[in-house]
Amino acid sequence: MCGIFGYTGQRTAAPILLEGLRTLEYRGYDSAGIFVPGHTPIKAVGPIDNLANKITGPISGTTGIAHTRWATHGSPTEANAHPHLDMSGTIAVAHNGIIENFRELKDGLVTQGIEFTSETDSEVLAKLIGTQYRGDLLKAVQAALSLVRGTYGIIVTSNHHPNEIVTARLGSPIVIGVAKDGNLISSDSSALLSYTKDVVYLEDGECAVVSKEAYEVFNLRGDKLSRKTEKIEIEASAVQKKGYEHFMLKEIMEIPEVIRDTVRGRLLADKGQVKLGGIESVMQDLLKKDRLVIVGCGSAYFAGQVGQLMLEEYAGVPVDVELGSEYRYKRNLADKNTAVLAVSQSGETADTLASVRAGKEKGLMTLGIVNAVGSTIARETDAGVYNHAGPEIAVASTKAFISQLVVLTLLTVALGREKEMTAEAGQKILRGLIELPDIIKEYLTDTSDIKKIAKKYAEYQNCMFIGRKYHAPIASEASLKLKEVTYTHSDAYAAGELKHGSIAMLDKNFPVIAIAPEDDVYEKMVSNIEEVKARQAPVLAITTAGETHLDTLVDNVLYVPKVHSVLQPIVSVIPFQLLSYYIGVEKGLNVDRPRNLAKSVTVE
Repeated sequence: MCGIFGYTGQRTAAPILLEGLRTLEYRGYDSAGIFVPGHTPIKAVGPIDNLANKITGPISGTTGIAHTRWATHGSPTEANAHPHLDMSGTIAVAHNGIIENFRELKDGLVTQGIEFTSETDSEVLAKLIGTQYRGDLLKAVQAALSLVRGTYGIIVTSNHHPNEIVTARLGSPIVIGVAKDGNLISSDSSALLSYTKDVVYLEDGECAVVSKEAYEVFNLRGDKLSRKTEKIEIEASAVQKKGYEHFMLKEIMEIPEVIRDTVRGRLLADKGQVKLGGIESVMQDLLKKDRLVIVGCGSAYFAGQVGQLMLEEYAGVPVDVELGSEYRYKRNLADKNTAVLAVSQSGETADTLASVRAGKEKGLMTLGIVNAVGSTIARETDAGVYNHAGPEIAVASTKAFISQLVVLTLLTVALGREKEMTAEAGQKILRGLIELPDIIKEYLTDTSDIKKIAKKYAEYQNCMFIGRKYHAPIASEASLKLKEVTYTHSDAYAAGELKHGSIAMLDKNFPVIAIAPEDDVYEKMVSNIEEVKARQAPVLAITTAGETHLDTLVDNVLYVPKVHSVLQPIVSVIPFQLLSYYIGVEKGLNVDRPRNLAKSVTVE
C-alpha cells in the first residue's frame, strides 16, 4: 500500500526523493518522510506538500530514502511516519507491508533495553536491523529478516554507508531503476519513468545492495544472483494530468484509447476470432478444464462477475467468481480440472496473489489479467493477458476496470470459438468492439447532463443501485465508486432481490439508481422501478438511447449508446464513473485520493 523511494547517485538526493514521493502519493497519503545520511529524518502528516513545506533549506547528500504512508499499525502521526531509525539513530528504514510477529519481536527487543517511539510494526524492523549490525549493512538486513514473519518491501540506508541502499522484498513490490547518474529504488516502476526505463524487479526472498554505480542482487542466504535489466514500456507523460483537473477525469476520458490499446493486434474480426498471445501456450490445456475460477478484489471482482456471465452465456464455460480475500482459505482447491484466473490492475494485490499461490500449491493452472507489466501476478501465473491500459493514478479504478471487461470479452470469444460460439456470433461481438471507441468518444464529448444531475444527488446521504443480469455486477461497481469517491452510503442489489428485504430501506430521502438498458431483462427492470416508485423513492434511471417510456416514470434519466448486449456493461458503467466524479467534486473532496484508501493493496 505505502510508497517507498530511494536514490543514490551524483545529484542531490532530497529533491529527487520528494518528486518520487509525489508520483507514489496515490499509494498512501497519511504521512510522509525522507532520510538523507548525516541528517535527521524529516516527517509530516498528510500529503507530500506538507513534507515539502517543512524542508526550509538545502539538504546535502546524494543518497536517501523516502516513504509515503497508508496507515496500518498506528494512526497517522509524525511519530508513526517513516523512515524509522534504529536505537543508535544511524540506520534508517522505510517499509511497505505488515510484520505479523512484530509484538513478539518488540517484546524481545524491549528486554534488551531497546526503546520505541512509535506505534508501528515497521519500527521493529529498524530496531532489529540495528541490533544485528556489525559493520556490514547487507548482513544486518539479512539477519534481521530471517527473524521476521510477514510481508515487506524495504529500503535501508545508514550514516555508516552514506553511498548505498540495501533493499529487500517478500510479498511487497520492489523495483530497481538503473540510470546514467545514479540508481533508484521504488515500490512502483511508474515513479522511475522520469529518470530511467531500465529496471530490475526483485523477486520474493531477494535483496540487493544499490550504490551510485552498481547494484548486486542476493538471496537472503547471501548467495549472489545474476539479474539483467528490463525495459519499462510506458512513457513518463502517462502519469501526468495533461491539463485535466484530476487524474480520475483524465482516466475516464482516456477510455476510448484504452479500448483501442486493449484490443490492438488481438482481433481477427472477419473470422470472428481472437488472438491472445499470452495464453496461446496453454490454450489447449485450458480448453480441457471443467471449470474456471475468477479471483479478484474490489472492482476486479465485479469485472469478474460480468466475465462470468459472458463466459457462461457465450462460451459455455462454467465459471465461479471468488473474492481473493476468501478464496485462499477454501478447501476445494484440489480439483486439477479447474483453472484459476486472477484479475488485478496492479498485479500486486496481496489477497489475489495469495489465491494464485494457493492454487499453484494444489497444482492448478493459474492465469492472470493484469495491467502492470512485470508485476508479481504477471510473473507467477502460468500465462495471462496484459490490459495495456497505461498507468492508472486515481485510486478509484475507471479505465482499468473497462479494460478488464474488454479482456474478459476477448477471452469469451477466444474460448467460445473453440467451443460452441458460431463465427457469426464472434464477428458481431468483435465488430462491436472495433466500433466501441468511437461510440464512447462521441458520448464523452458532452457530459453536462451528468454534471447537472450530480448536483441534485450530491445532497443525499444514502443511495441504492439496482440492475439485472450483466448489470447486477455493474450496480455493485457503481455503488463502490460512489462510496470510494463521495463517502455516500450506498448499497447495490440484483433488482429481483429488492422485495426480499432491501426495499424496506426506501423512502423519499433514499434514491434508487436503476440500470435499465433495453435488453432481454428490460421489462423486469421496469417492474422493479415501479415497485421503487410505489415507495416514494426518487429514481434515476440509466437506459439506452431511443428508450422513451422511462422518462415518464422516473425522476431523472441518463441515456447511453446502445451496443451489443455483451458490450453494454462497458458503456453503461461510464456515467456512474462520471456521476461519482462530479458528486465528489461538488462536495469539495479530493476525488483522486479518497480518505483511508490507497491504490495498490499490497497488505492482507
